[in-house]
Order: sequence, then structure tokens, then C-alpha cells
Amino acid sequence: MSFRVSSSPHNRVQRKTANVMQAVALACIPGILAQVWYFGFGVLIQILIAVLTCLAAEALCVRKRNRAVTPVIKDYSALLTGLLLGISIPPLAPWWIAVIGSIFAIVIVKQLYGGLGQNVFNPAMAGYVVLLISFPVSMTLWLPPLSILSYDISLIDCFMVIFTGYSEQGYSLTQFRTDLDGFTMATPLDTIKTGLSNQQTYSELLNLSIFSGATGQGWMQVNLAYLMGGIWLLQRKIINWHIPLSFIFGLGGLSLIYFLASPDSAITPSMALFSGATMFAAFFILTDPVSASTTNKGRVIYGLLIALLVFVIRNFGGYPEAVAFAVLLANMCVPLIDYYTKPRTYGHVG
Repeated sequence: MSFRVSSSPHNRVQRKTANVMQAVALACIPGILAQVWYFGFGVLIQILIAVLTCLAAEALCVRKRNRAVTPVIKDYSALLTGLLLGISIPPLAPWWIAVIGSIFAIVIVKQLYGGLGQNVFNPAMAGYVVLLISFPVSMTLWLPPLSILSYDISLIDCFMVIFTGYSEQGYSLTQFRTDLDGFTMATPLDTIKTGLSNQQTYSELLNLSIFSGATGQGWMQVNLAYLMGGIWLLQRKIINWHIPLSFIFGLGGLSLIYFLASPDSAITPSMALFSGATMFAAFFILTDPVSASTTNKGRVIYGLLIALLVFVIRNFGGYPEAVAFAVLLANMCVPLIDYYTKPRTYGHVG
């Protein structure tokens, strides 16, 4: 019998960065397929533009820093950043939206801080916030589900609208956003926020065709698909349970309390959890190992903090979807959270 003598740490994880990035990308597939089914092929086009731009920007930055390009590209972190950003962009937004957001995410947020492992903020969400603040109109042009649109949208139509602004038949994005009742729609959360500000009640708004029961049509299915991918990541132990579960329970609990206190002016807990980017954020955005908290207690606090911020911004702020802003604000607090939640050294007294 032979013994190996080595310095600590003795418990080594064999999983490589590239394997983790690949697993997260694979877990996104059910959600992406659901988005394509309900909102069209524009989802895939935006993802393709964002991924290619992120890879090109990463390669250029690494080359300028006189480092080998291939090993950096093969860790798949740039690919995952482009994937997450592309998922977040409206399917028929102009092509340059994805390009600008991807360049900012890689060049400014990631590479200027030193590359993978050095960035303070989540690159995909930082790129998304820059786009949302700079181009609010383009970033809020989400389509209603294809089943209630007045026009059929083919793959060619998606390409033409994204790159020229008009479909093969000459229809604009605004016309595509009009449902069968002639009502131009945004996302369910945006529709509710606008309706409540116009003195409509929550029950009245649910009669619109964009809603199906207590949740937005299509959005619940998309959230369930990302939930499936997230559960697979938990099962594979790619991510820890602390952040996603604390975020989901925190947001659900706050939404339930607010709905019970004011049922005519607040969304239901089911709408809060299964509309917008809730499940996508819980398992794929908040769990970023670089910008999130690194201690178990800190992860719970981090998840609860983001839940509180999302709840406050959604209900009292100017944006219906608040995940990206909440994540970046919580990223700023991570050093403080980690400082006060770091475990005591073994044998420490006092």
C-alpha cells in the first residue's frame, strides 16, 4: 500500500470550469425550447447573436492581453454569458441590441476586471441593465404568445424583423405585438403594472387574452421549464440549494403577504413566481459562483436580499421586471455579506 503526501486542501473537486459551464448551458435547453414554442424563433436568433459576439469579444480581449485564446474560449464562460443575455433579450429586438449588450458584458464587466473569477458583477445582468437603461423601448418590445397574435411569424420573418425592422410581408414589430383583439401587449407583469396605475383592478386585468388563469399565458410554462433545468443542476450538485430556495421562498412569502393585504392592487404569489424571469433568475443568474456569496449563511442572505429587492422594485418601482437591478445591487453587498458570515477557524476561541 502506498500513501500520497501532499499539502492541504486534501478534498479536491475534479469538476472543471468548462464542465460546470456546459452543464448550466444544457440545463437552459428546456426553458429555451419553451420560449421558442411560445414566442418564436427570434429567441434562437438573439441567443446566436449574443453568443457569437461574446466569443469574439473574449478572443479579442485575451489576444490584446497577450494570452492564449483557445484555453480561455474553451472554458465556455463567454458562451454561457452570451446564452444568458440572449435569453433575456426580447425575441424581435434589433440585432445591434444583443451586440452592444454582449460587448459591454465581456469587455467592460468581465475582462477589464481581470477575466473569469475577478468580475464583481454578473456580466450578463450588467449587460442587460445597460441595454434596459439605454434603449428602454427596444428592451420592452416583448411579443405576446404566438397563439394570440394576429399574424403568423416564420423563421424568415424573425430574421428580417431583427435585421431590417420589417417582415417579408412588410409588417413591423408593433403590428406583430397586436393580439387577436387588436390590443398591443407587453409582458404580463408590465400589463398588470400599467393597468393598476390606470386604476384597473387585478381581477379586471386577468380578463385580457394575454393571461391564462392566474398567470401569463406562456410565461408560466417557460418558468416551469427553467425550474426543471434548475432541479437537474441541484441534483447534479452543480449549484447549491441555498440561493435559489431562499430567493423563491422570500419572493413568494412577500408577495403572499402583500396580496392578502391588498388583493385588488397586488399580483398573486403564483404570478410573482411563474411570470417574468423568476425561475430563470433563481437557478441560472443568482447562482453565478463568481459574483454571488460564497458561504452558506451568506447565500441565504443573498437570496433573501434579492427577493426583497425584486419585490420592492416590481411593486413600487418604475420597472415591472426587477431581477437584473436586484442582482447587481446584491452583488455590491457580497463582500460585506461574506465578511460577516465567514465560518470561524477550527479551534478559534472567543
